[in-house]
Amino acid sequence: MDRRSFLTAAAGFGALAFTPERVLAAAANAGDWTLAVADVEADLAPRALRRISGRAPAGLSGVLFRNGPAKFRRPGGSATHWFDGDGLIRRFAVNDGQATLAARFADTRKRRTDAAAGAVVTPGFGTRGRPGVRVAGPDDVNAANTSVMMAGDQLWALWEAGSPVALDPQTLETRGFHAFRDDLAGMPFLAHPRIEPDGRVWNLGLSGKQAIVWRLAADGSLEAAQPIALPRASYIHDFSATARHLVIVLQPWVQQPGGGPMASGYAWRPADGTQVLVLDKADLTRRRLFETPAFSFFHMADAWEEPDGTIRLALCAEESPEFGIRGAEALLVGKMVEAPPPMLTHLTLRPDGRAELLRLGPEAEFPRGDPRFAGLRRDYDVFLGGGAPDQPLFTAVSVRDGRSGRIRSFDFGRGQIVEEMVFVPRPGGSAEFDGWLVGTSINLKARATELHVFDARRVDTGPLVTWRADVALPATFHGVWAKA
Repeated sequence: MDRRSFLTAAAGFGALAFTPERVLAAAANAGDWTLAVADVEADLAPRALRRISGRAPAGLSGVLFRNGPAKFRRPGGSATHWFDGDGLIRRFAVNDGQATLAARFADTRKRRTDAAAGAVVTPGFGTRGRPGVRVAGPDDVNAANTSVMMAGDQLWALWEAGSPVALDPQTLETRGFHAFRDDLAGMPFLAHPRIEPDGRVWNLGLSGKQAIVWRLAADGSLEAAQPIALPRASYIHDFSATARHLVIVLQPWVQQPGGGPMASGYAWRPADGTQVLVLDKADLTRRRLFETPAFSFFHMADAWEEPDGTIRLALCAEESPEFGIRGAEALLVGKMVEAPPPMLTHLTLRPDGRAELLRLGPEAEFPRGDPRFAGLRRDYDVFLGGGAPDQPLFTAVSVRDGRSGRIRSFDFGRGQIVEEMVFVPRPGGSAEFDGWLVGTSINLKARATELHVFDARRVDTGPLVTWRADVALPATFHGVWAKA
């Protein structure tokens, strides 16, 4: 598998059968929840947040970086899918009980091309491009809008199918696309790397039934980039890992020939079932393949292994990828599409080749854990849930104790849209989930973004402290906590 053929296939969604764009605007009667998909027109200079309740816990100091799409509409044509807006990186700094916010767009080729055209002319996950737009590789359409990670002294903005975009973590200034080696420039790097407790990074780069397994040192330097073959060309947004294995779930949402945006280039084939590929980290040629009934998913938690080799992990399983196909399109025009919600589900892979699915019941998305226990036996998962019938996305944050099965939740209620929470360890603590959950919400009534801190094991008691910004930023996807 040479670089040219890999990049040609990975950029396949750029060679589209183009059609004129639809001009989008949030429906006037859609309600305040359209703040979640509103446009941000410019970078945000640093500003103080106002504390509106509680006090920051002693010892909490650092930065929450978050990433998500924030520019969808231009006068000559707009994005038609939520996943295709320009990436806006937010920087929430907490120190001495005070909090500040700054935000800056990733300065990508896509953003510059669209701005110069006065229209969204580059293709994306669900948006068609314009005829004549130059797409030589994935980074020409890289929106840098999905996630972030720290890599040495750089902050990387990550996207579905292109290179990391390196940023200055203090100023959020874009430094450019990161190439691990000259011959690997432009290779895809998923937005969901798996990071071991010692900082080593594992990730995938996907191109149909081919993939690259990335292995990086804690500072982001390349240790290995090994090509592998996949059993099917599934849509893969996330994967998992134990201390010894990579766990790649291959849903029956499978790439098919033909033009069109990336989302329409996949067919849902539930009769084929879901496959789970397990690779030995020490020798990627050692593999096992498991079969389960069909399910779709976007996100999963860290996996771990029992002494007998049984692998366990939690994920957010859906009956179909309906939200990713149609639901995320509807959001941009102020509408909601009825789609089966993701449910918290446990997947067990037995040494004898059996795979077991257990649906635990609550609606759940954006699962996270204690990063110090990534790939190791652990008990706690945090996820989002709740919601209102006339409002999309989520209103509640929940923590599940895997030993007792107890779920503690705090629901912000209708009028708030809560975003993914990340765990921050308490200084000097070593027990799992001994620390805080830090995350954001959009307060629709106040028309403002808020920053919250919870006791990780007592989330049901509500935020320990809440700060409010003087602006409402659209919904983000993923974030990371870093030391100040």
